[in-house]
Parts: sequence; C-alpha cells; structure tokens
Amino acid sequence: MPNIQRGEIAAVIGGEEGVLCLTLGALAELEARLGAGDLVGLSERFAAGRVSARDLLAILGAGLRGGGNALTDDELARLSIEGGLKGAAEIAARLLRATFGGSA
Repeated sequence: MPNIQRGEIAAVIGGEEGVLCLTLGALAELEARLGAGDLVGLSERFAAGRVSARDLLAILGAGLRGGGNALTDDELARLSIEGGLKGAAEIAARLLRATFGGSA
C-alpha cells in the first residue's frame, strides 16, 4: 500500500499494481535525463503543462525505480498502461502532485 506522506502512489502498469515514488535519487535521475538543472527547473518544466511521451516515460520509469521496481525505461516502454497515453499522463500527474504538493 502506498504511503502518500512519503510521496508514493499506486498505479497499474503492465497489468500489475505497483508503487511509484520520486525519491531523491529518482529526482536526480529526472534532472539529469531531462536537462532540468535543478528541482525548481524540473517543477517549472512540468507545471508548464507541456509534457512529451519521452517525459512521461522518464517520470514513470524514475517513479517505478524509486518505488523499488527495477524496470528499465526500455522495458517500461513495452508495457501497456490502462487508458493508454491519457492513463500514463494521469499517473505521471498524480505522482508529480504527490512529490511536489497537492492531492494525489
């Protein structure tokens, strides 16, 4: 069961429910992968509302790894997500809200 106080959420990816969490390490991974520079830059990038499929993959992958799942982004890219692209965007939005503030 996810602990929202720790920024964790639950999501079904690839037919299995898992916990996603943007730990400090996962956030550092996102900063580097997306060239955000720092946490403020990362937060501003997502707050702008323009997110690419590559961004979604990076967010979900980092969140899964932060939650203890060892999936690579390549493995994640081959999995189905309920609701398709919209479902992936909704999971990423919930994860970002849980991490940066707001209700998940």
